[in-house]
Amino acid sequence: MRGGTRRAGGRRRGGIRWWILLLFAGYAAWQWFGSAETDPYTGETAHYGASAEEEIQLGAQAYQQVLGDAQAQGALMPPDAEVSRQIRAIAQRLVARVPQVTADLAAMHQQQAPTAYQQFQWDVSVIQSDQANAFVLPGGKMAVYTGLLPIAGNEDAMAVVMGHEIAHALLRHGSQRMAQQELVQMGQMAAGMALGGMDPGQQQAVMAALGAGAQYGFILPYGRDHETQADQVGLMLAAAACYDPRTAVPLWERMSQLGGGERPPEFASTHPDPANRIQTLQALMPQAVAFHEKYCAGQSLQ
Repeated sequence: MRGGTRRAGGRRRGGIRWWILLLFAGYAAWQWFGSAETDPYTGETAHYGASAEEEIQLGAQAYQQVLGDAQAQGALMPPDAEVSRQIRAIAQRLVARVPQVTADLAAMHQQQAPTAYQQFQWDVSVIQSDQANAFVLPGGKMAVYTGLLPIAGNEDAMAVVMGHEIAHALLRHGSQRMAQQELVQMGQMAAGMALGGMDPGQQQAVMAALGAGAQYGFILPYGRDHETQADQVGLMLAAAACYDPRTAVPLWERMSQLGGGERPPEFASTHPDPANRIQTLQALMPQAVAFHEKYCAGQSLQ
């Protein structure tokens, strides 16, 4: 009788844990799908985990930390340095076209043009580093590493890179990543409660499998989608700012050779495979050339 009672109690506790898991899953689904919006820049569904105001505040705080660290290391280039002036001039040309490109892309997807970017506090700094990289923070704060300059090679290619970074801010990818992280954290919490009575070794194995599933099935593809979206929007922005969008293809060919051209397979990376990325850019080129023709009368591409 006592053994039967324990088994019945175990079944009840197991049933309760699975009910908790189902409730968590239902709440997560309600929150995720209930927050779905159509991104006017891409026409795709997007989920946001923070308001534009919160993004701007978080981005500004992170930017001050980045600049403070760079200055402490003697790596922050002075604003009046030639390279700083050149990078700032490119950024200003790109940002000046944000309203027109935003309106065009929103109209293309039959959406109302967003206005969140009007609150952004655009700024760019140059940091001395061998890294061939640039980044943007939510709200429009950017940094360019000097290691990127020889890879870009000219203003047009640099504008393609910076247009890509500005596009991340316009698309509010930082807020979208917050929403994604919240969903993953809720799933981990629910799984932890549901597996509470399991053998520790089995529990660890199941949690590892769930973590791998989230990583390869959700987190990494989400990051690749963001990179592709930033490529699309950034290319149109560079073209509208009267830079040659055709420099994007040789640029990414050069970028793909960094580090000897070795990289993880696409499914294990947050970035698209270089060949796929180049193919996407080539497909977008007629549209980018049309943007250039619309906004750059008298500056025909040779």
